Formats: sequence, C-alpha cells, structure tokens
Amino acid sequence: MTILRKTLAVALLAGGINTTSHAQTLFTYGTNAVTKAEFLKAYNKNNAGQAGSAQTYREYLDLYTKFKVKVKAAKDLHLDTLASQKAELQGFKAQVADNFMNDDVTVNRLVTEAFERGQKEIHLAHIYIPVAEPGGTEEIKSAADKANAAYERLEKGEPFDAVAVAVSGDPSVKSNKGDIGFITALSLSYELENLAYSLASNTVSKPYKSKIGFHIFKNLGERKASGRMRAAQILLAFTPDVTETQKQQRKKLADSLYKVLKNGGDFKTLAAQFSNDNLSYQTGGEMMEFGIGRYEPAFESAAFALASDGDISAPVLSSFGYHIIKRLEHKPAADSLSDGRDRDALKQLVYQSDRMESAKHAQVVKIRQEVGFKKGEYNEAAFWRMTDSLMALKPIPATTGLTSKTVLFSLRDKKVLVKDWQDHLVQLRATRTTKNRKQLFEEFADLKVLDYYREHLEDFNKDFAFQLSEFREGNLLFEVMQRKIWDKAAADSAGLKRYYEKYKTKYKWEASADAVIFTFSGPESATAMRSKIESDWKNWNALAEASNGTMQADSGRFELSQIPVRDRTNFQPGLLTGNAKNENDSSVSYSYIIRLHPANEQRSFSAARGFVINDYQAFLEETWLKELMRKYPVKVNEAVMKTL
Repeated sequence: MTILRKTLAVALLAGGINTTSHAQTLFTYGTNAVTKAEFLKAYNKNNAGQAGSAQTYREYLDLYTKFKVKVKAAKDLHLDTLASQKAELQGFKAQVADNFMNDDVTVNRLVTEAFERGQKEIHLAHIYIPVAEPGGTEEIKSAADKANAAYERLEKGEPFDAVAVAVSGDPSVKSNKGDIGFITALSLSYELENLAYSLASNTVSKPYKSKIGFHIFKNLGERKASGRMRAAQILLAFTPDVTETQKQQRKKLADSLYKVLKNGGDFKTLAAQFSNDNLSYQTGGEMMEFGIGRYEPAFESAAFALASDGDISAPVLSSFGYHIIKRLEHKPAADSLSDGRDRDALKQLVYQSDRMESAKHAQVVKIRQEVGFKKGEYNEAAFWRMTDSLMALKPIPATTGLTSKTVLFSLRDKKVLVKDWQDHLVQLRATRTTKNRKQLFEEFADLKVLDYYREHLEDFNKDFAFQLSEFREGNLLFEVMQRKIWDKAAADSAGLKRYYEKYKTKYKWEASADAVIFTFSGPESATAMRSKIESDWKNWNALAEASNGTMQADSGRFELSQIPVRDRTNFQPGLLTGNAKNENDSSVSYSYIIRLHPANEQRSFSAARGFVINDYQAFLEETWLKELMRKYPVKVNEAVMKTL
C-alpha cells in the first residue's frame, strides 16, 4: 500500500503528537498523557476548523482515545522497529521536508518588497564595465578605474548618454546610448534591482561591482506600474548577418501583413505562415504573459500603448526584427495583496527569482544559530595551507598540525572533521568551478548545516514534528490493524463460518436477479452489440472476448438495486434493460435478466462472505479494544474537558 493510501486510511483518527508542553492533561491511557493542546490540534485538523460543541468534542474524544491505545499496542509489539516502517517514515520525511525548509518570514518579506516595488516603474540608463569571470586582481582594478573615471565625468556634468557611448561595454549602447527603458520589480537581478530602487529620480549611482562587472545607473524618471500583458506577435526576424537591403525587404513584408490584418486577415493564420518566433508561431503567435522590463523598450512601448483587447500595432522595429503585436488582455497592477491568488502568483515569481539566494543566505545564518554552529580550535592559516595541498591532490602537510580527525566545526551533537572537508574536495574535482577556496569552504559549511537541520527538522519545526508524528502513528495504526484485525479476519475460515452460523439471519437477499451486466466504452458500441446479445445472450463471454476491450460482462446474482438502469424498470425474465450512462465517464451499461428471486431469501455462506468478513472484523476489533482498555485504562480529566 502506498504512503498516500495509508495516510488517507487513517486520516480520520490520526493527528496526535507527543509533547513536553506543561499544558493541562485532558486524558491519560495507562501511564501516557495527552494534553488539551494536542487534542485540540488533532480535532481542528480533522474537523476542517469548524467550531466544536460538547457533543462533537465528546464524540471525537472517543475516537481519539481508541486511536491512541491502538498505537500504544503497536509500539508494545515493537512494530515501530520494522524495517518497512522505518523506510516509509524516512521516505515521508524526504517527501515533505522541503515544504518546511523555507524561511517563511524572509520569503514573505521578499514578496511584500517585490509587490511594493512593483507599484512603480523606473526609466533607467546604464553604463556597464565588464569583468570576465573569475577576474584577476589587475583586471578588476582596471575595470574599477575605468568605472570611477566615468563616474567623475558624470559628476563634472557630462551627459550620461555621451559617457555611456564612450565607455560602456553593453553591446546595445550604440543604438540605445545607455537608455535601457523602464524596469520594475523582478526585471533585473536582485542586486541590480536593489541598486536601481535605491536611486531618487534624476540621480546617478556610484559604480557598483556585481559578479560580472561594474555598473552605473541613472534614474531618468518614474511612473505608475503598467501591469501585465497577454499578447500575440508576428515576428519577421533578422538573420545575424542581415544587410540593409534585407531589412528593407522585411519591413516591406511587415507593412503588407499589417495591411492584410487591417482589412480583416486572420492573425493566427498569418502567424503560423510568416512568423519566425519559434516559441509562438504554432499557437497563433501567443506569447507568455509579460510585464515591463522583459523585452526591448520599443516592443514593450508598442504593446502597452494598444488601447483595447484585439488592437493590432503597426510594425515595430527591434534588434530582433519587425514585430506586429496583437493585444489579447491587459491586467492592471494589483493595488494590494488582499487577494490570495495575487499573493500566491507573486510568491511563485519570487521563488523562481535569484532573490531566493538572499532568502537562503538569511535562512542559513539563522539555522547556524539554531543548530549551535561552533568553529573548531585550529590555526586558520595552517588550515588554508592544508586546503591548498588537498586541492593540488597532495597529502596533508605535517607542518600544519592538522589531521583528518581535526574538528573544523560542531553542530550540537555532530562534529565535522577535516576528513569530511577532504572528501568534499574530492567530489568537487569532477566539477569545474571559478570559486576560491574560502567560498568553497563556506558552501561546504552551509551544506553540512542544512543537511543536519534537515535530518533533525522535527527538533526545530513544530509543524513538521506534528506531521511526522501523525504519519508515524497512522502507519503504526495501519500495521497493527492489518495484523490483529484485517488479515486475521480474512484468514480465519473457521471463525468466519461460526460467526455466519450464529448470525446468519442477518444475511438475507433483497429482491434480486440472476443476470449478466454488460458495460461498453461508449453508446456506439452498446448499440452495435445489442442485437447480437438479444439473439444469443448465452454467448456473452465469447462476445466480450471478441470485442477488443469495448465490452465487458459480469454474470451472477445481483440485488435489483445493484443493476444499472435509467429509471424505474419492471424487471422480467428475458428483459434486456435500456442503456444507462455512467455518470463518471462516457461508458454505457445494460443488463440481461435471466431469473428473478424474491426478497428475504437466505444468503449462503459464500454469497454472504464479504458481509461476514466486514462484521467479523468489527467483532474482532471490539473484542480487542476491550482488552486494550483494560490494559491501558482511559481516565478523562472532566474539569479540563469542560474548558473545551
């Protein structure tokens, strides 16, 4: 049975978690106590947050105490030590741990920040001085000097566009003169977005070093957010070596297509025939929804200038070619995050952005404190000499005073040794990296911290501990019920027979019929087979086998209420009932009635076996529960119960 099915099988009763809370004890079973807080958490989870009453609390208390004593019985049988139990618990931990690893406080802060920034758009100009990774000291210094010199020229009053054309390494600077158009939240990398949103209107930033070089921004102005756009396009693209003559030919074709569209031509047909956008031409030119800062300024300006859904732009020139844009839908910017769908959509964008690196860094800093990160006592200079040797595939030098067992740092009850660092470096040899040794060691430390936190997540996260305990106890309940009740009842043929003989008067037929029930994949196959069945119903098995799966048939004695019919039917021997459509799919059923039986005929043991097993299971469970209640007597603190 899968983890999901087992979870569902015990969802009604599961929900408990042992706590060390000093809250009031609601009930005890044997020497075990359950607090009021634990009971309420389980109750609220399994009652969809509905307000409780004295009656509903009392009813759930009865279910919950039975659940607890059964789980206790499973533990006394040491079922929690089974390899299968441990494996499924470990699988469940791995399956849900990621849901609890994110720092919700930091993520929500980033979502709020992105929303607030997204309320405006900044017209940005940019000077870029590139530094190729990893960038040596001299190269970085040269780029820094160049950026500082450009900033001094701006400080002296030179026009930004003139300085950009003179020094910027941006390939598009010759055409845009440093003007990169409007940007908004999530348009740039997070560090450059922070730089852009730190500027007041008409001010220039000091040179800022990113991973790829130096940047100088100028805020040319601001405006209210434009929202998001759904659009389709026909792109007549330029080849990399396009000539001016070819550009003019592309423009002439674009003008011709625009004229056809203005005269009623079908946009989807023309996109499929002429567009060079490989991502959208097959869908009628429809693009992914976009906001400001995603595409070139000329394209975005034309798209957002379209006044109404269905409007089509004149051909727009970009560095990619000529675009004809059709507005499909404009979505104004939300003025609040009160709509949960807007918040969820923005949260997904945040999760997919590089600002999650910021969230992860903040989370690791917090987790280091939680797991008691403590640096070992060793000579740091000697450690880096040792690291250089290891990275050069040399043994640890004796002069460093370090050995494979030297403690680099500790996490509560875990010590991370030089040997662990050595093994990590061996794994890194198969990968190419431009990071220096200190960056690599910080990543190693963070990895060990997060691994430890994940392995012991239930110690740090109460909600995760609750889910883990819920799953563990639910699995134990399933295991003990399987062994003590379900399998036992099905296998105890003598017990089942005795139970049937004792209570056989319970197992009577309702009005019933010997019949063959036919089920077809659709109404066409049902109609096609009807005449064959009417002429020779006894051949039903051969007809089903020859139908290539379009017809299934089942014969036996069925209560009339089990036979699928359209409406009230006068059942008679020899009747082939009318078509009855299945509500869940397109299948159709009808039945051939062979013989009728009156109500209240005694079911044989074989005919009643399914009912007998169910009742016998309930009998065994009731008997077992009485034993458990004697072994683990339940005592309810009525004073605490009344406070619910």
